[in-house]
Amino acid sequence: MNWKCFTAALALAGVAAGMPAKADQLDTIMTAKTLRCATYADVPPFSSPDPKTREMVGFDVDLCKAIANELGVKAEIKPISVEARVPEVKLGRVDITVANLAYTLSRAEQIQFSDPYYVAKEMLIVPADDAGKKKADFEGKRLASTKGSTSELAIKLNKSDPLTFQDTGSAYLAVQQGKARGLVANTMTTTLLVNESKTKGKQMRMIDEPMLLEPVGIGMQKDQPALTAKINAVLHKLDEAGEINKIWEKWLGPNTEYKMTRNEKVVPISELKFDPIP
Repeated sequence: MNWKCFTAALALAGVAAGMPAKADQLDTIMTAKTLRCATYADVPPFSSPDPKTREMVGFDVDLCKAIANELGVKAEIKPISVEARVPEVKLGRVDITVANLAYTLSRAEQIQFSDPYYVAKEMLIVPADDAGKKKADFEGKRLASTKGSTSELAIKLNKSDPLTFQDTGSAYLAVQQGKARGLVANTMTTTLLVNESKTKGKQMRMIDEPMLLEPVGIGMQKDQPALTAKINAVLHKLDEAGEINKIWEKWLGPNTEYKMTRNEKVVPISELKFDPIP
């Protein structure tokens, strides 16, 4: 290196040394005593306005409040659209996103995910008299789903033929009418439809093997190590204390219309066996 380059390098180093270090988002949260939390605007039972109070309620709202309580700060709930879940936290308009946010490779390039607190599943339901037992039995078969959804992707990954619609109701009707052999949707939706079919229409059953696994975590900005570590620590603490299960039972458990059971524990995503969605 010649002296001119060496002098320039020293000058740049001096400028860098004089610049303040980027504060971690955790410091900002603790100073403001507020955790800005993005949740769905109207997707029950995760987050939606209470018909009487108009306050946001749901699983994600309660989880956000539990995290804020552990941090010793106030939870500020910010309702957002499904499409805004990643952009809002990426741009720093909220501190965290708690909105049934599934891990995908493309999302992980844009934001930081916490350790997953449950694993969502894309499930296949078929008429009760269908002979299929596992997802491999439906390779090459026509399966219905909503257009552009993870469910459609699950069908393609299974080498099945997707028949897509703008809404789940239309996709389900196609199965009832025999236009598709089965329907792929998330566990909550498929559970509701199977229960509904016991008294209405052609009776359905669920294939036990998931079509696709989707670890669900909390979204944060990238390059925020202190915040990431703290959120993970809080999630593990809430899980070990049974608090996440209590919130789950309240909104999604066996005594609700969804009748879902949470069997997972909060673990690093590297410990889960699943095929990441692109």
